[in-house]
Amino acid sequence: MKRLSHVGADGRAKMVDVTAKPLIARTAIASGKIQLCSETVDLIDRNQIAKGDVLATARIAGIQAAKQTAQLIPLCHTLPLGEVKIDIVTLADGAEAKCTARTVAQTGVEMEALTGVTVALLTIYDMCKAVDKHMKISEIRLVKKTKHL
Repeated sequence: MKRLSHVGADGRAKMVDVTAKPLIARTAIASGKIQLCSETVDLIDRNQIAKGDVLATARIAGIQAAKQTAQLIPLCHTLPLGEVKIDIVTLADGAEAKCTARTVAQTGVEMEALTGVTVALLTIYDMCKAVDKHMKISEIRLVKKTKHL
């Protein structure tokens, strides 16, 4: 069985030492969905949600969250993010969000992409909770990660 890198020989949680690893360009893409009533989707599309522009706010929130990942996830390394992009499309029954995060670092950028997409979806939830009591966030996952040597 493969050993967990965040667990030391003594069984305690530890931050992985990446000091000796080379700097490599890395990209991670994460996605997720939020199920909404069709009336809520219509309100979002017409920018009629009382709290403001839902999609613009969710994009900004996702970017901010990705930049704060190391403060939210205890054993994550602080990464110099070169780009964080949040794409959100509305669907007949909700919205789908995608976060692309890029860095040149000694470790991957998956957690930043996952954090970005999650907070973008949570922001949609927060902004629409007054008009939709049946929202459901689902399918948050890492879609792809790459190293560019």
